Amino acid sequence: MTDSDERTEQALESLARSLSRTIKERKLVDPLMIGIHTGGAWLAEKLWSQLGISEPLGLLDISFYRDDFSRVGVNPKIRSSSLPFDVEGRQLLLIDDVLHTGRTIRAALNEIFDYGRPDSIVLGVLVERDGREVPIQADCVGSRMNLLKNQRIKLAGPNPLRLDINTIDPETR
Repeated sequence: MTDSDERTEQALESLARSLSRTIKERKLVDPLMIGIHTGGAWLAEKLWSQLGISEPLGLLDISFYRDDFSRVGVNPKIRSSSLPFDVEGRQLLLIDDVLHTGRTIRAALNEIFDYGRPDSIVLGVLVERDGREVPIQADCVGSRMNLLKNQRIKLAGPNPLRLDINTIDPETR
C-alpha cells in the first residue's frame, strides 16, 4: 500500500466515524445523503452503504451553479443532478472530496435550495485544506492539510480512491 493509498483510507475512515458521531449527536433521523460530482459522489457511494442510509443516494453536478462559469466554460463531463427524494424539511448529509475555496460548496447549497428548503445540512469532506475564499466550514472532516499555493489535491478513482497532491506550474494557472 502506498502512502497516498494509506492517507486516503485513513481519511475515509476518519470521515465515516465523524459522520456517524454527528448523526448520533444531532439525533438525525433518516438523513438523506448527497454527493457532489465527481469525487464527492464516489465518496458518498462508499459512505452511504457504510452508514446504512435507507433512502436512495442523491448526486449533484454543480457545473451550472459555479460563480466562475463564464471564465471556465462548460465542463466537458457535465452530468445531470439526481435527487430521487424531496429535500423539503429533511436533514441532509452533503459530501465532497476537497474543501478548498468554498465555492463548490456554495454552488451545491444554491442548487439544493432550488429543490426545496432542508431542515439542516451537515457538510462532510474527505480533505479540508487552507485557502478559503468563501466563509464555509465542514462539520465532518477526514483529514486537514496545509498546502502551498501552487499545490492542488485531487481525489482519483473511483476504484481505488486515491488522494494525489500535484504542483501546478504558475504559467498554466
